[in-house]
Amino acid sequence: MSTKDTAVDRSDQDDDQSSGSRQGLGRWLLGLLVTTVLLALLVKTFLLQAFYIPSTSMEPGLEVGDRILVQKVSTWVGSPDRGDVVVFEDPGGWLGAQGAPEGNVLTSAFGAVGLYPEGGHLVKRVVGVEGDVIECCDAEGRIMVNGDPLEEDEYVRGEDLLCNGPMTGNCDWVAGPVPAGEIFVMGDHRDASGDSTTHLCTDMETDCTDDPFVEEDLVVGTVLATVWPLDRLGLQGGSPASFDDVPDPVTAP
Repeated sequence: MSTKDTAVDRSDQDDDQSSGSRQGLGRWLLGLLVTTVLLALLVKTFLLQAFYIPSTSMEPGLEVGDRILVQKVSTWVGSPDRGDVVVFEDPGGWLGAQGAPEGNVLTSAFGAVGLYPEGGHLVKRVVGVEGDVIECCDAEGRIMVNGDPLEEDEYVRGEDLLCNGPMTGNCDWVAGPVPAGEIFVMGDHRDASGDSTTHLCTDMETDCTDDPFVEEDLVVGTVLATVWPLDRLGLQGGSPASFDDVPDPVTAP
């Protein structure tokens, strides 16, 4: 065999090794991508999911454009507590035209695996749970739960409010007892929130087919943190102290 033939043979071997290395890298990258997608799906299904705040209904705590993370673990082991800020699926006609931020094919794909905020949901504060009676309002304009007034200055926003429950158009209404497996929710921006109060059958209503309560099965989870924009990065959640002294509901004998 000539020196020339040997050189050609070695060149062919180098090409084969290079091709094999590229194929091996491609398989590794594909495996990494598949693993990442599967992990993201598992996280979205069982642990965390991203959402977008499209309205002012939860100001001052959550502002328009905020990206939040919702933890789902709490939904495995029990029901939402009074004071929790929860994300839930639209019970039907509550959401209107609000939704997720505009996106493209890539953001849609990311949304499917929980890596980009999704729409079709609402975020509100749990004010009443099973058996609770919610009343508006006492002489100081405070919402009452089972007869106990809530001190909500910590988180409620409103402009020149006469009371902390104005979305019905008046400060004199009662909701409940909350049915088993359901919750009563309100936005923190009390004069700009399409929440349970807007679906009450008050004395001014002629059509009382609306349901002010949200099924617990629709609850995705509890708000854990704001992750964007960076200047609003921080933990959320935890029931305000105003709910600590709410008495248990009175059960019928």
